[in-house]
This record gives sequence, structure tokens and C-alpha cells, in this order.
Amino acid sequence: MNFNPLKEKGLPIEKQIRTWHDIAHRKYNKNDVNCYTRTRQILMNGIEIEAWNFKHNFARLTNHQDTLEFLAQTKRIEDAQQATVNWLAPCDQSVLETTLGYEQVAVDLTAWLAQNEPDPYVKETFDFGLLEDFDHLYRYAQWAYMVHGIMPDDIVQHQTDVMLGRPTQHHHNCNIARLRKHYDKNTATPQTKVNILTVLSGEQQTHNYYAEHGFEYGNEVLRETYAEIKDIEEEHVTMYESLIDPTESLYEKLLMHEFTEVCTYHNCMEDELDDDMRKIWEQFLDIEINHLNKAADLFKKYENRDPEEVIGETVVHPCHFESQKEYVSDVLNEEIDKRVIKHDFAYIKDLPDDWASYKVQEISGKDGSPTEQTISIIAEQRGKDIVCTDDKMKSKMPSLLERGLQEKGLAPDTVTVDEYKNIQKNQLK
Repeated sequence: MNFNPLKEKGLPIEKQIRTWHDIAHRKYNKNDVNCYTRTRQILMNGIEIEAWNFKHNFARLTNHQDTLEFLAQTKRIEDAQQATVNWLAPCDQSVLETTLGYEQVAVDLTAWLAQNEPDPYVKETFDFGLLEDFDHLYRYAQWAYMVHGIMPDDIVQHQTDVMLGRPTQHHHNCNIARLRKHYDKNTATPQTKVNILTVLSGEQQTHNYYAEHGFEYGNEVLRETYAEIKDIEEEHVTMYESLIDPTESLYEKLLMHEFTEVCTYHNCMEDELDDDMRKIWEQFLDIEINHLNKAADLFKKYENRDPEEVIGETVVHPCHFESQKEYVSDVLNEEIDKRVIKHDFAYIKDLPDDWASYKVQEISGKDGSPTEQTISIIAEQRGKDIVCTDDKMKSKMPSLLERGLQEKGLAPDTVTVDEYKNIQKNQLK
């Protein structure tokens, strides 16, 4: 059903202040929450942080009084919404349990976006990032089992495969290589613009979560694993934000941020199975419709343009969550040996000897790769690694690893294909 938020009024801004009880008291039960309720909660936390942060930056760059007043009012509202959404996670959910949720967001969200992205160049970028998040989920799954005795399917609930992807140690690049060609603001569709802001918000919050919580474990290799993957999330933020047209005005960007919030809350409301959670998405959608309409008024005033030229006449759907196993496995089979170069991609066999990322990988991995040590440690302690996928994909893992490993830029503690085959034999007994 078409839904044009510019035709709706939303909740008046003077009614958007909430009590502390309403802001802070709700939380889900980690033992019975649907995995995709958790992923919606994680994503919308990132969406709210991006909106709040953008408004603070905008406020430092304008002297238009009516704009400053709008930003001042709505920054506070966004902050309260972020607190509600973030604090839906219960206090007995460990950092690693939450981490598996973050990586499930990244895998299943990015796969959904890639399949619903009209721009082939943007789609290729989504597919590339997808395989890196897929491998992060696999590496963290080992630690969740070793530290807390948690099987990853307790969190991802059989909806997302847990197995190796593009090896994490090869995700470290000269960050210049992560830069993409940006879309043209005049020809890009609202779907493309919202897709990018959605995945960017999710990746940015993933980085922030690892930065703020990775130190909470005493195990040095686990701490370093968080540091290693956090670094890659920073690269992902660089990659996705470079897709955005930098010539968009601040008012156009404000409009897109508000529209993205409306679209994502609308998507969450339509998909949510939990009645209590759906009420939150409905409430916050009503708030964001009001913000969008006020941003549209500012856009018309200062840009002298019709907002529908930018956002169209109906919401788009950027964050539907469902199992993406088949799509991910197809991308894995086709692209595990793909690498990033500035504005483009190349396969390992086509990389030049002076590829700048080799030097970054050699330096950062000089003393070893924590994500490689992770597999060695669980193999030594448990005689296996933790994999949750079907037998067909399990049988492909050694050949995928062989294709995914580079000859150059390898950490000295890399798990070889032969070593992995031995680990896998023990696992399958």
C-alpha cells in the first residue's frame, strides 16, 4: 500500500516530550525475543544516532533561526527515542550475545538492500560489504561459545548461516581504496538514497558498539578481535558514506535523514510480530512524520524546491528482515576472492603487486591476526570450530577458504586450508 508521509500530520512537536518512565522502562526478554525483533532494535538505535549526530553538525553550520529552533527541539526528541530503542536490550544480555545480533543485522540487512537496490554500482558495494560482515559473525560465534557457552543459533535462530566468509584478516585496506563513486543527487532514486543511509547508520553504530564495549572482556585475543573488526567497520563507514553525493545541501540531507527515519520505522511497524514493540515503532513513526513535514517546510523555504523531487510520493522499504541464506551463499561462491580498489573492485589474481592494501595488511598483521587466532584457539580447546549451516555448505568450506586466502599480506598465524580440513574432520565426527 502506498503511504505518502507528506500527506500525514504526525504527532505535534509539543506533544513529543515523554516521561522518564516511558523513555527508559521497557526491555525485551532475551530468552524468547524473536531474532528479527532484536535486529530491528539494533538497527533503529543506529538510525536514531545518525539522525541526532547529523542535526548537531547541521546546527553548527547554520545561522537560520527557525532552522536552529527546529534542530534544537528535535535533537532532544531523537535522543530520547534513541535511549528507548537502545535500552530495549536487557541487562542480562552479554556483549557477545549483542554482538551476534549486530552481525546478523549486517548480514541480513545488507543482503536485503542489495537485492532491492536499483543502482548496479551501489548493489555491488553492498554485496562486497556483505561477505565481510558474514565472516565477522563466524569469528564472534567462536568466542560466544568459548566464553559463554552460547551456540550462535540461540541468537540468530537458524535464520542466518554461521560459517567463514571473506577472511577477516584480508579486510584491512588502505582506506583510500574504500572510496566509491558517489551517486548523482539529481538522478538517484529515493530507494538508493535511503538504502545507503540505512546501511551506513547500521555500520556506524556497529563500529561504535565495538569501540565502547570490546574492552569489557579480559581475554587479550578477544579484546584484539574487537579492535580488529572495529577497524573494518570504520572502513565500511568510509565506503558507504562515500556513495552519498557531497553536493547535496544541508537542507536536502536533513530531508533525507527524516525520510529515512520515517521509512525505517514504517518498515519496522509493518513487520513487527511483538505487540509491545510494534507500539513503539508506531509511536516513533508518528513523531518522525511530524519531523519530516517540518524539514520539508524548511527545504521549500530555503531551497525553493518541492520535497517530492527528492523523496518521491511514497515510503520505500529499506529494512525488511528475513532469512537470506540462499542469496548470501550465492554471493559467497561468486565473490569470496574479490577485493576493493579505489572506486572499483578486482579479484585476487588481478591485483597489482603494489596494491596499497598489501602494505597495510603486512603491518597490521605483523604480530598475528586475532581473528585467525580465534579459530586456532577453539580448535585447540574444543577440537572444532562453530559452524551453523547445511552439509552442502560445510563441504564447500575448505575450497572457499582456499579461494579466499591471498598469498601476500598473510598473518603469520593464518589457519591454512590443510589445518582447517583437520579441524573440520574433528567437527564432523
